[in-house]
Amino acid sequence: MVVLVGFGAHLGLLAIAGGRRVKTPCPGQVAVVSVRPDMPSSRDDWPRVTVQIPLYNEQLVAERIIGAACRFDYPADRLHIQVLDDSTDETGTIVSRCVAEWAGRGVHIDHVRRPHREGYKAGALAHGLERSIAEFVAVLDADFVPDPDFLVRLLPLFDDGVGLVQARWGHLNEHESLLTRVQAFGLDAHFNVEQRMRQALGCFINFNGTAGIWRRTAIDEAGGWESDTLTEDLDLSYRAQLCGWRLRYDADTAVPAELPVSVNAFRTQQHRWTKGGVQTAVKTLGRLWSSDVPLPARLEGTVHLTANMVFPFILLASLLHGPLLWLSARGLGPGPVYFGVLAAGLVGFFGFFWAHVVSQRTLHTDWFRRLVLFPVFLAGSVGISLSNSIGVWEVVRGRHTPFNRTPKFSGGRRAPARWWTLPYARLRAPRVVWAELMLGAWSLVWLVELILLRQWMGVGFQFLFASGFLFVAVYNLAQTFIPSRNDAR
Repeated sequence: MVVLVGFGAHLGLLAIAGGRRVKTPCPGQVAVVSVRPDMPSSRDDWPRVTVQIPLYNEQLVAERIIGAACRFDYPADRLHIQVLDDSTDETGTIVSRCVAEWAGRGVHIDHVRRPHREGYKAGALAHGLERSIAEFVAVLDADFVPDPDFLVRLLPLFDDGVGLVQARWGHLNEHESLLTRVQAFGLDAHFNVEQRMRQALGCFINFNGTAGIWRRTAIDEAGGWESDTLTEDLDLSYRAQLCGWRLRYDADTAVPAELPVSVNAFRTQQHRWTKGGVQTAVKTLGRLWSSDVPLPARLEGTVHLTANMVFPFILLASLLHGPLLWLSARGLGPGPVYFGVLAAGLVGFFGFFWAHVVSQRTLHTDWFRRLVLFPVFLAGSVGISLSNSIGVWEVVRGRHTPFNRTPKFSGGRRAPARWWTLPYARLRAPRVVWAELMLGAWSLVWLVELILLRQWMGVGFQFLFASGFLFVAVYNLAQTFIPSRNDAR
């Protein structure tokens, strides 16, 4: 509980500091937090840019992202597009056709293939970089759809010393399901509280792996793309900043992306982010603390890099909360000490809540109505704590796992009627879902027991644990079995 209070209170402090600088936006607008300079008056003076699109088995979205990049409003003689295709399915055929079509229209575009997936995404980006002479390199994942003015909005923000400009993530399919709405709710807090306020406080921020533009020199001086973590973006971000480069976040430019539509895909994504974040912390913290970076930035960087360590503590609290209160009711447990820490937990809870209030108020005029998603988001965070804790444990054990892509299904529209039949949908219930179901049952039993014992102070947290595990597990099982029955009909 002490750990959860600490991380929650920290997020709340960022939100409080950020909330003082943000006014509720006008209808349909985003609060303006930066001033955008102009591009050079002559398009002949614009810098050379390479746009890298890493792909691996993205048959439903490959054509869309290639088309979006080829429609950039940028001089054709200064724009180079690389489709970094490591696919093993029919995606390669689709890409070849699209590349040939756009090349016939005068676009400088290459279909870059490798005979292996060594280094996964980081390896593909490094491989493409060897074939580029551009001063700037934009990275776009397959599930993103940038506007034609993406480059001309971000490139002017490269002042001296700026090595990266990161755009905000938007959401293509936010309203498709409860799962996608909850994901959008959580991502908004990261971009509109964490990224924005870390930048305002002069602390390190991170590249989010896509929807950003790097200065080539910054990548090279930082040592290039490395694949020894599952979050090559976070790793390169810190290495570049430790080399003296500044990273800039642009809240005014949103690049919409497809959110995972299946619990399996969402769990895979979160597990990868958690494990990669802990790997990067192990790799980077020593160098961060031995640097001459100001102490506040080192402290904030430490919290940033270790944030994913919160999941084992959520899991531990969910296992022990009910039994400890049951023992306390019989005079055998920690008694007043535990109740005092439990009460302090409300501080962390409020900080976590306020961060989402600020993020929604920054972006949406109907922010108050959107806050109804907060309890569901909180429950979902509990529900994936087991899977994410496994990711942390794998780092502790030194277990290396491959880079598992997040499946995309919709291509920017609604998911195909039978998207669950695609070979990489992986809608077979993973083993972890049965463990989540058991944790939900365990928490539910203790919830009933605490109600019978009138331990009202702990009922709220116990309900959160039970609802969190059951929400994720039942949602996953419903996606697994209900489509199968429909398909049989």
